[in-house]
Amino acid sequence: MSDCLSCLELTKRFGNKEALSHVNFSLPRGRIVGLLGPNGSGKTTLLKLVSGLLRPTEGSVLIEGMVPCIETKKLVSYLPDQMYLGDWMRVSDIVEYFQDFYSDFDGNRARAMLQALGITMDQKIRGMSKGTREKVQLILVMSRRAKLYCLDEPIAGVDPAARDYILSVILDNFDEGSTMLISTHLIADVENILDEVIFLKEGRVVLQSLVEDIRSRQGKSVDRLFREVFRC
Repeated sequence: MSDCLSCLELTKRFGNKEALSHVNFSLPRGRIVGLLGPNGSGKTTLLKLVSGLLRPTEGSVLIEGMVPCIETKKLVSYLPDQMYLGDWMRVSDIVEYFQDFYSDFDGNRARAMLQALGITMDQKIRGMSKGTREKVQLILVMSRRAKLYCLDEPIAGVDPAARDYILSVILDNFDEGSTMLISTHLIADVENILDEVIFLKEGRVVLQSLVEDIRSRQGKSVDRLFREVFRC
């Protein structure tokens, strides 16, 4: 079985600054993978490259064996770390927009999750808290039946009481034939849903490991290992 995502010598420069340097890894289908690293390590840049929003300076990204293009955009569901929806939009407008734009979008699934969180269809983006806006964006992303989900800080602005529900949304809507890449700083909160982790430091991969291997071979949690690797 071919990999869902492969990066080969992937490098991205912005002027003289190298955001990613010769990144190599492959991810099979069916895994939830944590993309972990401190600020400025290249996590968001990597997700944007995978999503086709940026082009590599060197090296390549392959999604289901294809370089990022119109066809791969049909396979990738991307949650950015910033709000991109117009603040004038109502929730009903956004659901209809996604339903028109993405053939794999499940409107019934989206409406059910919105209702579970107490978000009504007539609410406008401008009247929502930051956390509620992030919940709406995550629900939209997870309502697609994609092959690859790229989530950039999906629970950063969500209150602790809602995090368990958000993580259950991720798990309940994750297809075993898909792959999920989650960038986050809240490692302890997401560790229990991760199958694998990739540590990025200054644009380079310093570790790729199954979570179970970290626990069994090193006798540590992912959160503890992360703190040791990236200790200031």
